[in-house]
Amino acid sequence: MLDHDRIRRDTPGASGRVFLDSAGSSLPPSVVLDTAIAHLRREAEIGGYRAANERLDDLAAVKTSIGTLIGAPASSIALSDSATRAWTDFFYSVPLSPGDRILLCEAEYASNAISALHRAEVTGATVEIVPSDESGRIDVHALESMLDDRVKLISVVHAPTNGGLINPARAVADLAHRHVALVLLDACQSIGQMRIDVEELGVDALSATGRKWLRGPRGTGFLYLRPGLASTLHPPALDLHSAQWVDRQTYRMADDATRFEFWECDVAARLALGAAVDYLLELGVDQVEEAVVERAEYLRAGLRKIPGVTVHDLGDRKNGIVSFTVDGEDPVAVRDRLGERGVTVTVSHRSSTRLDMTGRGLDAVVRASPHYFVTFAELDTMLAALARA
Repeated sequence: MLDHDRIRRDTPGASGRVFLDSAGSSLPPSVVLDTAIAHLRREAEIGGYRAANERLDDLAAVKTSIGTLIGAPASSIALSDSATRAWTDFFYSVPLSPGDRILLCEAEYASNAISALHRAEVTGATVEIVPSDESGRIDVHALESMLDDRVKLISVVHAPTNGGLINPARAVADLAHRHVALVLLDACQSIGQMRIDVEELGVDALSATGRKWLRGPRGTGFLYLRPGLASTLHPPALDLHSAQWVDRQTYRMADDATRFEFWECDVAARLALGAAVDYLLELGVDQVEEAVVERAEYLRAGLRKIPGVTVHDLGDRKNGIVSFTVDGEDPVAVRDRLGERGVTVTVSHRSSTRLDMTGRGLDAVVRASPHYFVTFAELDTMLAALARA
């Protein structure tokens, strides 16, 4: 059972406003803010190198904490500056040749799709879309009919940026591995709001961000690689951290996920990411997921009672992202009016998930994402403000 009084005390940013944008960039708990600021102050006192050397064990512990969160060894984690960087670093390291096939889902995030199209153009590979089923999830039966030995990589967006659904990662991985295809899971919107176990999911790689449901700082993220996979991949770029200069004509890459990291980084942000993960682990991932789902369902039910409001969420099992429109209203105008009443939501445009939104006839939706620190009274405030608008 979550101690909501403590959680609210730990979340000073939630005071005096209704914050419903954890799917964009969440409010950090105080320990995250304090960790980052304390290290920046230490850098100002003794310099960045000495300050980092004082925290080497703590920096290593960040990977250990992430590994605990997703059920993986620390050596399989590479720290990054964003989920997009983590996703592209892995994607650009997968060998592709003319005739190879890349499969994307209809709810693919635009940055992923652009990278896929770019690599296909350069390598002669092709990009194909796996259709969705009636619920909006990846159609695993259609996927099965598309698979052959030319499929090298399947990208799965675990929880799309809008729509509320959760894609069947394990079912995709089981099918893909029959043909030795790799599965890259974009967990940008699922990490931090639901339990993730990479062994249970069976994926080969996973990319995630710190700033959303994990409640970490911006400029943080990580890449998970199935143990043993890193040594088969050549990252698009290396430095003296990801590899060693052995002699005049020789270098040697790190054996584990470290080969996807660079030496220079934002130490304060990484320490703060570790604090965010530890805070989540202390609360309990299952308890957090239950609280998020409960608040999202409460919000959906309230929205459906307001005349002219349509909820657009998909999937049989829904996550904490709630998407809706108001008849005759521009979603941006709805967002701004709610903002004037102290309610923070955002707008998700078709440009972010073009195929998914186009298929549903939507140009944009209002997106509300209540985290576990949001109270039901605040959700009632949001609903009342929307009804008056």
